[in-house]
Amino acid sequence: MEKNVRQEKLIEIINTYEIDTQEELAKKLNECNFNVTQATVSRDIKELNVIKVAGKQKKYKYSVIQQNEQKDIHKMFNMFKVSVTSVTSAQNIVVVRTLMGNGLSAGTAIDKMRIPEIVGCVGGDDTIIIVTKSNDDALVVEQKLKAQL
Repeated sequence: MEKNVRQEKLIEIINTYEIDTQEELAKKLNECNFNVTQATVSRDIKELNVIKVAGKQKKYKYSVIQQNEQKDIHKMFNMFKVSVTSVTSAQNIVVVRTLMGNGLSAGTAIDKMRIPEIVGCVGGDDTIIIVTKSNDDALVVEQKLKAQL
């Protein structure tokens, strides 16, 4: 019974705070009187289909997704890694080049990343144009996308 209660609390914490490490999540659970280690948190993360997505305050944060969404997102990110050939920023625009015919799919993957610095994203056959509010935001987006490759 404690496992279910702990996992419910873990989901509540993830939905409330931007948590980016297992150690930080373990600390929050321990503050809520759950005696857990990082290894326990790691197992819970796997069982609960928790992934990392772009955060607003931190670079990444944990997020819970449904089982069917997880399969699609995993495939989409794999496709993104395989099909993207370059990521370049130019002022407040980021240009992502892909293999022929993969621009729209890679653009969808970028949308699913929920990167807060992105204002909009348009995908074509082999190129994606991403617009940000500032030059600095474009550099952040470029770094985040390159980290996915």
